[in-house]
Amino acid sequence: MKEKKYFKLFISLLLDVIGYISYLIPGIGEIIDVVWAPLSAYFMTRLYKGNKGKIAAIVSLIEEAMPGLDVIPTFTLMWMYTYIFQSSKEKENVIEVK
Repeated sequence: MKEKKYFKLFISLLLDVIGYISYLIPGIGEIIDVVWAPLSAYFMTRLYKGNKGKIAAIVSLIEEAMPGLDVIPTFTLMWMYTYIFQSSKEKENVIEVK
């Protein structure tokens, strides 16, 4: 189970780096973002299932399509939400139930 968790982290970091590549090519970066924005949304729905994945896909699409917002590591933030912040909430709920 932990292997899957860290594999998703690796993929999330890789996809965020791909999103940053548009900054390396001045002038052409915006064209790359037009192609990358829908792809990033698709990858987000494949990595993170359910409504959370769909919402994250919309955020990813907007973030990649809007100029200047490429610096936001959307995939890594979603991984952190899924495996760190949400896991902490679930642990708190288990403790409260007892």
